[in-house]
Amino acid sequence: MRSKLPPLAELERGQIHRFSEWSNTDCPRVAAGVYTIWRGSQFVYVGMSARGLTRQILETSRMLGRTTGLRTRLESVASGERTCEEFRVYRDFLVLEQLSADQIERVASDGLRFDALVRDFIMSELTYRYVTTQDGEAAFALERAVRHGAFDCGPPRVNPL
Repeated sequence: MRSKLPPLAELERGQIHRFSEWSNTDCPRVAAGVYTIWRGSQFVYVGMSARGLTRQILETSRMLGRTTGLRTRLESVASGERTCEEFRVYRDFLVLEQLSADQIERVASDGLRFDALVRDFIMSELTYRYVTTQDGEAAFALERAVRHGAFDCGPPRVNPL
C-alpha cells in the first residue's frame, strides 16, 4: 500500500524498493510518474515517465490493457538491458568508476561481459522510490523540481540541472 506522504517526501523518504526484488506488483501498469534511484543513502538519479501523455491517453491505454509509463520505465532499469532510456548512460558510468584497470581491460577484450556487470550492480546496489502523477506534464514538473535540488539531500548525483 502506498503511503500518504506528499510527492517530494515520498520520492526522498518514502518506501524504498530493491531492484533485486523486481517485479513490483504495486506499481501501476499504466501511469505517469517520477522515480528516484538510490545507492545506499546516496541519491543517484531522478527520472520520469509518460512525458507528453495526457490523462486521456493514459486512460485509453488502461482500458486497452496496455502497460505504459512508470512501470515500463522501472522494468527497463531493473532489466539492466541496453535500451534507449537516459539512465543507461549514467548507470554505465557508475559501474565503470568502480572497476579495476584489469576488469576494464577484460571488458575491452571481451573477456568480461559488461552487461553482466551492469545487471549485477543494479541488483546488488540500487534501490528506488516512485510516485504517480496525473499526466506527463505533472511528472515533468516534479522531475525538474527534484533535479533543481528540491530534496533536503540536494540534487541527484548524476543528472542535476
